[in-house]
Amino acid sequence: MSASYDSVRYQSLSDRHVLITGGASGIGEEMVKAYRAQGARVSFVDINEEAGRATAEATGAAFKPCDVTDIAALREAIAAFETENGAIQVLVNNAGKDDRHAMDEVEPDYWRRALALNLDHQFFATQAVAKAMAASGGGSIIMFSSISWMRGRPGMVGYTTSKAAINGLTKTLARELGPSGIRVNCIVPGAIVTERQLKLWTTPEQNQQFIDLQALKFRLDASHVARLALFLGSDESTGCTGANFVVDAGLTQN
Repeated sequence: MSASYDSVRYQSLSDRHVLITGGASGIGEEMVKAYRAQGARVSFVDINEEAGRATAEATGAAFKPCDVTDIAALREAIAAFETENGAIQVLVNNAGKDDRHAMDEVEPDYWRRALALNLDHQFFATQAVAKAMAASGGGSIIMFSSISWMRGRPGMVGYTTSKAAINGLTKTLARELGPSGIRVNCIVPGAIVTERQLKLWTTPEQNQQFIDLQALKFRLDASHVARLALFLGSDESTGCTGANFVVDAGLTQN
């Protein structure tokens, strides 16, 4: 669900080096497009090599295949991007997967995989970019959570636990990195319509349920998240750190 991103021009994003994890599809792909439309130099990683190469070809972004649960490989990819394109000035920790799972079927290996896929890499990617980002004068790190933990959604306890932890991680990292001129904020998406959601879970009945619960009476798509990511990556948000920015059309306001 692509959109144009020419209604606002963030001059500070021009030629800024942006790294996005999970950038080959869904919200991540939309953010690759949005930052490229603003003139940023975009690098991204994704486990799906075929989709990643297609997105890179379509947008002119730099791509490296990487499983973000492999921290050594993630560090290697980040180091390579820095060597090729300079310090990363905006990091978007987007990668994740909202798999459903019954609580009584979760085993230790699955639990660790859920946390690795949705939480661990957000810290280690931040750790990997922080030194060069600080040396370049600071920058912006954008974490990704989900309103699923705020709503206590059942059937995805590994996912919601990971996303709740990101709230605390964001606040701690904001304090940790603030003296270096690095701001750390968190985007908290609501019910966003993506190709994955349409394929796996979206039905006309579910659409209506979300619209009934939301204050705004339309379904959100990836562009609504990407526009906020542009703001948080730009100098227009230099006074913001340690905050959650909810994009849910008012779903959690009650």
